[in-house]
Amino acid sequence: MAHAYTPGLKVTECTNLRVRRILPISGSVHVQKGQDVQAEDVVAEAQIPGNIFPINLANLLATAPAELQNCMKKEVGDRVEIGDLLAESKGIFGFFKTQYNSKSAGVLEAVSKITGQVILRGEPIPVQVKAYVTGKVVDIMPEHGVVIESTVAFIQGIFGIGSEAYGPIAVACQTPDEILRAEHIKPEMSGCVIIGGARMTNEAIAKAVEIGAAAVISGGIDDQDLKNILGYDLGVAITGTEKIGPSLIITEGFGDIAMAERTHRLLCSHAGDQASVNGATQIRAGVMRPEIVIPLDQTHSSETIDEGVVEGILEPGVTVRLIRDPYFGRIGQVATLPSEPQVLGSGSKARVLTVTCEDGEEILVPRANVEIIAD
Repeated sequence: MAHAYTPGLKVTECTNLRVRRILPISGSVHVQKGQDVQAEDVVAEAQIPGNIFPINLANLLATAPAELQNCMKKEVGDRVEIGDLLAESKGIFGFFKTQYNSKSAGVLEAVSKITGQVILRGEPIPVQVKAYVTGKVVDIMPEHGVVIESTVAFIQGIFGIGSEAYGPIAVACQTPDEILRAEHIKPEMSGCVIIGGARMTNEAIAKAVEIGAAAVISGGIDDQDLKNILGYDLGVAITGTEKIGPSLIITEGFGDIAMAERTHRLLCSHAGDQASVNGATQIRAGVMRPEIVIPLDQTHSSETIDEGVVEGILEPGVTVRLIRDPYFGRIGQVATLPSEPQVLGSGSKARVLTVTCEDGEEILVPRANVEIIAD
């Protein structure tokens, strides 16, 4: 019998996660294989060349480009600070000299006899890669990065914005169907990963920004609220570079949707524990899900997974989430997998399955309308 595969979200109490922390360009690795690291430790660093500041110095000094070298008060490779005398014209009989004091800081990189331009190179821009998870370095890629392994509770969401964030978990909503409102966000939650319930409101997000929360996690969000927070309609296939303050993660979908009880229970069980959060989402090729990673102590044992897309086999007993109307957001278990395509209410034919929902209702849906919630 052929197997049916479908993408799924990972929601697990314990797994061994391996993350690859790679620099965008060659640099230096600051840790050793076998070393224990904390989530916010810098494990690798590189220097991106600074910005270029071109100056048409020959024109400013009213001198010929070929004569510019004789006017320079700094040599190529010299450090230049703002206000330093960079060049001075010869003047007429030693009088009427024109001086140029630098308006930028950097290193003198080039003086052109052809164009009369001078190039200043600004300070190198440091690029640091943090460990992201608390764990052990299990592999080193010299000049590029590391692989870190950690035993964690691991939860993937449907959609998120914002980049990596770190902080202790603070529970704002005690039940998964409670709407996250501004009054749930307390000043003492500054720097925390805030756990909501159902939809996170625009006012709640604004309050989280105001107090300096690290992240906000809840079941759903209204599309208009998201637009109000960002100031524009997202409308893109990849997120993660937004700079609103806290990272936001939606575990179920858009609208007034309660967080899955299992997900809410798992997050609440780790109240006060440190968590790493990444809101980056990619919904096209190379699917990337937002995630919450909670390090566990090393007494836990589990299978190892690599960071990335989780896929699973559809079979009876597997837990799935329905991702199309009219059952969007409902969770249940696969009951049967009929082998033959069946005619749907729309008149079209499709491969289907039956799902027994948490309230006991059994429904028939196309296989394309579910995603696995992986253990």
